[in-house]
Amino acid sequence: MLHSTFNTAQNRPININILNEIDCKPVSLWNPFSKKEFKQVIVKYNNSSAPGPDKLSWRHLKSIVKQDKCLVNIINIANMCINLGHWPNYFKCLPMIIIPKPNKSSYDQVKMFCPIVLLNILGKLTEKVIAERVQFIVAKNNFIHLCQLGRLKHKSTIDARIALTHIVRLGWTKGKTTSTLAFDILQFFLSLNHHLLTSILYKAGLEPKVATFFVNYLVQRKTNYVWNNLQSPDFEVNVSVGQGSALSPILSALYLTLFFHILEKRLLNLNISISMLSFIDNGLIITQNRTLLSLNSAIL
Repeated sequence: MLHSTFNTAQNRPININILNEIDCKPVSLWNPFSKKEFKQVIVKYNNSSAPGPDKLSWRHLKSIVKQDKCLVNIINIANMCINLGHWPNYFKCLPMIIIPKPNKSSYDQVKMFCPIVLLNILGKLTEKVIAERVQFIVAKNNFIHLCQLGRLKHKSTIDARIALTHIVRLGWTKGKTTSTLAFDILQFFLSLNHHLLTSILYKAGLEPKVATFFVNYLVQRKTNYVWNNLQSPDFEVNVSVGQGSALSPILSALYLTLFFHILEKRLLNLNISISMLSFIDNGLIITQNRTLLSLNSAIL
C-alpha cells in the first residue's frame, strides 16, 4: 500500500518533445571539487541529524575529515563519480521512514503520512556538494524561473510575501484589483520522471558528463519502508528524487522550472498578462485588472 501510494507515477508515459519549447543554456565548465566546497558543507550540518543505513553521523564524518588524507580520498571519490558517470549501488539504498503529517484530524489513510529518505553519510555529503554546484550554475545562467522562491539560495517565504505585496501595491497605483489562483501539486516530489529530469539537465547548461552522471544516479534505486519497528522488503523505484536527499530541492526546482517557462511562453503568445509565484510545489497565478469580472475570466 505504501509503495503504490508513493509511486503512483511509476512507469507513466511522458512526452519528451515538450522540451523543444525551451532554449538550451550554454554549457558551463564543471571543475574538480575543492576541499573548501566539502568543508563548507560539512560544517553546516547538525551532529544530531538521524544517521542512515551505515549508522554514521555528521559527528563521525567531521572527525574523519580532520585528517587531510581522508578528505582528499573522499573528494577523489566524488570527482570519479562525475567523471565516470557512475553512482555506486551502495548509495542507491534508500530506506524511507514513514512519518505522520502534523495536525491531521485522522490518520486512517496513507496520504496522511510523509516518507523521509535516510542516506549513507558519505553519499549524503557528496550529494550536498553536487547540489551546491548545480544550483550555482543554474542561478548564474538564469535557467531557474524568476517566480521560483522556494528551497533555493537567498530565497525564502519572506521573499514570496514581499513579492506578492509589491505586485498588489503596484496594482493599486494603477487603479487595478489583484486576483490570485492558488495551486498545490499533489505528490510532486514523488512523481518526478527520471528520463524527463535528465533531459532537462542538458537544457540547463550542465556538462554532458554531469548529465550522464545523473542518468546513472537515478537508475536501479531501491527503497524499503520503515514504520515504527516494521520494515518492508526492497522495492525498485524509477520515479522521484527522495524527500530528505540534498539533491531533491534543486532537481525538483529544475523539473518545475520547465512548467513555468512553457506556461509563460504560451500566455505571452495568447497576449494574456499573468504573473506567477512559486514556493516549491505550491504557487499562485496572479492577474490584475480594473474589474473583477475580467480578472476571474483571465485566470480561469
